[in-house]
Amino acid sequence: MILLEPNSFVLEETLLARFASEKPEVVDITLVDFDNVIYHVQTSAEQRTLLTLSVEMKYFSQVVGFGAEDILRREYGDFLVPPATSQYQIALQFNLEQLPEDKAGLAKHVSMLKRNVLASPFLRAFEYWESQQEGAGPLMATNYRDDEAIYVQAQQDRVTVIFSTLFKEEVDRVLGKVFLQEFVDARRQATIQNAPQVFYSSREPPLEIRHLPGLKQDESVGYVSFVLFPRHFANAEVREKTISQIQLFRDYLHYHIKCAKAYMHSRMRGRVQDFLKVINRAKPDRSVAVADKKTATGRYFRPNFRQPVAAAAASQAEGGEW
Repeated sequence: MILLEPNSFVLEETLLARFASEKPEVVDITLVDFDNVIYHVQTSAEQRTLLTLSVEMKYFSQVVGFGAEDILRREYGDFLVPPATSQYQIALQFNLEQLPEDKAGLAKHVSMLKRNVLASPFLRAFEYWESQQEGAGPLMATNYRDDEAIYVQAQQDRVTVIFSTLFKEEVDRVLGKVFLQEFVDARRQATIQNAPQVFYSSREPPLEIRHLPGLKQDESVGYVSFVLFPRHFANAEVREKTISQIQLFRDYLHYHIKCAKAYMHSRMRGRVQDFLKVINRAKPDRSVAVADKKTATGRYFRPNFRQPVAAAAASQAEGGEW
């Protein structure tokens, strides 16, 4: 098992290599992150000291309404530039000759871009809770994957986060149900009472989103609801940690499913090898010499397993020994 980080490790390593390079060079690299987010790191032959990072995020138009642009200006305001093409929604540009001293920290911070953008609906829900308004807040939906979405809604005493996840294979569907049911049952243990409440339904959507049109209701879809209480987001440090961890729920779920399938396949291969060994031991060993036997007529019977049947019959007809 590995520990998934909220940032893009490959993007961090790519940027740090460019930042630490003494001689600027022409770069044209395309990287892919979770949830079909694409990073394009590029320099031009004319201006090798200008490094441009373009980001394609298909759900960016949805999170803009939740304050994503404000987060970008706050976190990356000095590096924001207009995207070069309509394919990309976000673009950052770095002058390699005017970078801050902490280049590793800058690369780490930029690699958190996807996490910071996707944090906008969570921050908006937490702000609604802090305002102490009556009634439930707006239901914020982010279709971060094809046929999958995150729904966030604030209430007076809690924030509800709902994940819709799609299982394309029958085996994934069975293992996913086992894992998700374990989430629900594990919450009842006394050792993890501080964890958020978890609810799971395999076909029917929760009440908070049941009124939305176009929701899939079949065996391939599962809905997981997390109930966050003030202890999970009232403190600023705890709030940031909660956002980072809950965003990775879908990735961890499917990662555990793939690990479980790989483990079962390895056990199956091992069991097949054991069965083959048993079968090989059960075969008669024809190379072992067999003692001569004397027949009733006084002739000797010498078994020869390698002698063809026709030759053995001819030898017997001639009265010879086998």
